Amino acid sequence: MPGSTLRTEENVLDARSQRIYLSALGTPLYRRRSREAAPDDPTAPAMESQPPLLEEEGGDYGPLAPEGREGALAALREEVAGCTACPLHESRTQTVFGVGDPHARVMFVGEAPGGEEDRRGEPFVGRAGQLLDAMLASLGLDRKEGGVFIANVLKCRPPNNRDPKPEEVAQCAGYLRRQIELVQPRVLVALGRVAAQQLLGSQQPLARLRGQEHRFHETPVLVTYHPAYLLRNPADKAKAWEDLKAVRRRAAGD
Repeated sequence: MPGSTLRTEENVLDARSQRIYLSALGTPLYRRRSREAAPDDPTAPAMESQPPLLEEEGGDYGPLAPEGREGALAALREEVAGCTACPLHESRTQTVFGVGDPHARVMFVGEAPGGEEDRRGEPFVGRAGQLLDAMLASLGLDRKEGGVFIANVLKCRPPNNRDPKPEEVAQCAGYLRRQIELVQPRVLVALGRVAAQQLLGSQQPLARLRGQEHRFHETPVLVTYHPAYLLRNPADKAKAWEDLKAVRRRAAGD
């Protein structure tokens, strides 16, 4: 299991990156703490998982050469924009396909667009988006400069920002799976409980999914908190920082 590699001290992020992240949360720099057993102890026995919805019925896609990714993603974006497969299309302003580098090393996946995302057509904008951008900066990434791709499980906003329904996820599953296959990231990062459970086909709480490496087919998956959650619960920023360091190491191929 690569977990021991993820915890090596050789690739600890520099102090500047940590300051970028903690500054976005409006908190002082914390002294590094040991990983203590807690109610969300990631070493707790895992519960039996269900087959991921993202592996259910969908297109049979094969790998694509790097030079063809941009065109394939553009075609997929157009397909998503015209999707009427579930009732969410009736209330959306526009679809939110995703944004970023077609050759990204890291791909972040959230659950669904919110109100501002629905208006602007881009994932993770507003205060949560600003915090995500700070998290990316701490990893040396920028959604506009390259190295990262950002998407959601759902491409349309659920009414009142409720959790996605299973039938909605099933209809969108092929789109996200195709995005992952086209981008071919080194690591997937699930932002929050809903995204993690859908990617992994698990009903485990986020606390048990964090702190260990999972797989989506052959792609490593790491789980961390949704930026909106961190805005409401800044006490968990230290745990999120540990998650980001693991992402940094995995993206570097360690």
